[in-house]
Amino acid sequence: MPTASAYAHAASPPAEPADTSTPPNFEDPVFRNRGDWTTEELFANLRVFEAGDARFARFLEGLVSADVLLDEHAQEATATLINTHLRPAGIELRQTGSDGGYPLFTMVSTRWHGTRRPKNIIFASRVKPDIRFRSSVDNDIEIVGGHADDTLVYDRYVPAEGLRWHHLHAWWQDTHPTSSDTDFRGDLYKRLLKSLPENSPGQRNFFSAYHHLLGPSPDDPALLPEVWLHWDHKTVRERGPEALLRSRMDFLLLLPHGQRVVIEVDGSQHYTRDRGRTPDTGKYAEMVAADRDLKLRDYEVFRFGHDELARPEDAKALLQQFLPEMFRRFKVNR
Repeated sequence: MPTASAYAHAASPPAEPADTSTPPNFEDPVFRNRGDWTTEELFANLRVFEAGDARFARFLEGLVSADVLLDEHAQEATATLINTHLRPAGIELRQTGSDGGYPLFTMVSTRWHGTRRPKNIIFASRVKPDIRFRSSVDNDIEIVGGHADDTLVYDRYVPAEGLRWHHLHAWWQDTHPTSSDTDFRGDLYKRLLKSLPENSPGQRNFFSAYHHLLGPSPDDPALLPEVWLHWDHKTVRERGPEALLRSRMDFLLLLPHGQRVVIEVDGSQHYTRDRGRTPDTGKYAEMVAADRDLKLRDYEVFRFGHDELARPEDAKALLQQFLPEMFRRFKVNR
């Protein structure tokens, strides 16, 4: 375990009502005579056992911060040691950023998907992109052929708070410089809307309603359209039984602590053939199998029927109820 002196520096006793008793003296047992107090005795005097979950989480985050440990390797080693005791409870200290060049650790739930961070988000494309690796070692991909903006690739770090509009705005402004904030935000909106299929009014109404209801505020989660989940250079027919289902998602939200939410708008083509005249149980089976696969990968999938979103006013009314409930469910701070 980390030394008692580290614990003493990491936190002070929580505020209590006026107490006339003599406060504990940490100087002798902690600094002058190390080892006089066990870790349990130190925690008892710090009143750690009386602290709520949020206060104890802040205590542990402070313990591995650069304010206490001015050594990156010591921070990582301490966090690793603490995590061996935290993980059975479904939580861990995870690096979520940096502070002055040192790792910044945050307490997060291991029951959420955040064990993996997106490396490349390939989105806003109507057609299958032609992809090649410039460097497979660095996961450096390149879109070949066509216009440079036919497919968008977001390859920046996604923080613990998830991907918000201000992250996407900054990326777009850096890669598509324009004369003003209004210009680049409007250009980004038009570019994302352009990627939506013209034969799916419900999908376009969903996207427009999301923006209408949220503003969008720069701090709201970014709604990414036409996101590529699987990519295979072979066709489904060429790949055969091993083909990956559902190459593309209608919409993706990257929410706090690695939570991933997929939004699908289902038209009749999802479960019929002959232009909607004949029910197709095979298509339906493929759809639910793909849903199961996503859920096993810790994606949450929400499906909307196209008829629910067929008119813009219907989409706005539906999302006005759905979005606040979803944000509460996934603990999205706005």
